[in-house]
Amino acid sequence: MAGNSTLDEKAARRVFVETFGCQMNKADSENMLGLLGEIGYEQTLDSKQADLLILNTCAIREGAEDKVFSYLGAWGKQKRKRPELMIAVGGCVAQEKGGSILTRMPYIDIVFGTHNLNRLPDLVLKARNEKKSVVEIVQELPEDLPELPVIRQSDFSAWVSVIYGCDYNCTYCIVPYVRGREKSRTAEAIEKEIEELTAAGYLEVTLLGQNVTAYGHDLDPKIHLGDLIRRLEKYKDLKRIRFLTGHPRDLQDGIIDAVYEVESACEYFHIPIQAGSDRTLRRMARGYQVDFYKRLIEKIRNKMPEAAITSDLIVGFPGETEQEFMDTVNLVEEIQFDSCNTAAYSPRPHTHSASWADQLPEHEKYERLRFLNSVVGDVSHKINKRYVGRREEVLVEGESQRDATRLTGRTRTNKVVNFEGDKSLKGKLVDVEIQSANPWALRGSLCAAAVPVNI
Repeated sequence: MAGNSTLDEKAARRVFVETFGCQMNKADSENMLGLLGEIGYEQTLDSKQADLLILNTCAIREGAEDKVFSYLGAWGKQKRKRPELMIAVGGCVAQEKGGSILTRMPYIDIVFGTHNLNRLPDLVLKARNEKKSVVEIVQELPEDLPELPVIRQSDFSAWVSVIYGCDYNCTYCIVPYVRGREKSRTAEAIEKEIEELTAAGYLEVTLLGQNVTAYGHDLDPKIHLGDLIRRLEKYKDLKRIRFLTGHPRDLQDGIIDAVYEVESACEYFHIPIQAGSDRTLRRMARGYQVDFYKRLIEKIRNKMPEAAITSDLIVGFPGETEQEFMDTVNLVEEIQFDSCNTAAYSPRPHTHSASWADQLPEHEKYERLRFLNSVVGDVSHKINKRYVGRREEVLVEGESQRDATRLTGRTRTNKVVNFEGDKSLKGKLVDVEIQSANPWALRGSLCAAAVPVNI
């Protein structure tokens, strides 16, 4: 095992990890840091000080993939100045491209995929000792999921992966190819991790999966995400439970009921619909119609009228007509989403729709995207203005990126709130009175002389 390296190998080295993409990638990067810590690597936030650079990549859209090779090109210039510098590529692009990355960039030392993260220390030691490139891509996760060490990037809010992969085969999506089929962690393993987090003072966890709402269907006995949320209710020091990202077909009543009934479960649902046209949804192979989605939202709002609901939307899918695009726009106005992640359709390798003949011109896709974004922004602003005058519990995340004199945090419904306050409040729950709103964030002032919420 990698941990049996010599004392010389354990001499302190520095690793810099750059992460692109989703929250699952962020969680994976924390595991990379934990694994490499076992062979003597310490994290640095300065790439120029690193002995090892790791790029954890995203392949969801062509633009994200192009960004990967741009970064690697810049790192290659660093390596020419410092030949001893090692460069590793992991994540979804590495899983998809494999050893072909070396054809384009032969100076890369290590290529590893999404299914063999546990092997990273061994691959690093092999490349370091043998002074040659190492490529290892496997097609499936291990039968028994290993529990990996982790170095978290926050000391009050944690990512916790509960299920890996996706069993759907949406015609536009590369995720099943690069992440594999669904595989759940046991509830016992997750509970142990949560217990350790609460003992360390963590207040919030986000349960992660490519399709988190499918959690537990492959376990024996079967359970669902709502069961898991209820099992976590006993950790009274854990004040917030969130989950990302799911599929509408798997968001069963038991999950909605658990969010409603478990005090620590946040009233926030991210439910990607992708399009507002039944024909487009059918061609995407989403497995539901718009009416099914509307009824799902109705169920949530009947129980939790103030719940925040966000979504993902794709415009310019092959063959999408102007009317079908307007169906998506009209759905945003009808559902009144709190916010939406929007994107122009991007053909991806290993997907069915990439080869279809009825691709839309780029300029048309981006015209539609701009229009949709304006509507999404208007709806978000309308909803956010409802918060003005309210007193909201906010978990303080730190300084605002735009104004260092302000703090920023999130409500239970995942609204960003900016306000003035002392930096010592980072990681605390505080009450904030909301005074103004824009489409992206709320602004307010601390209540009760900046006294943290009693936890």
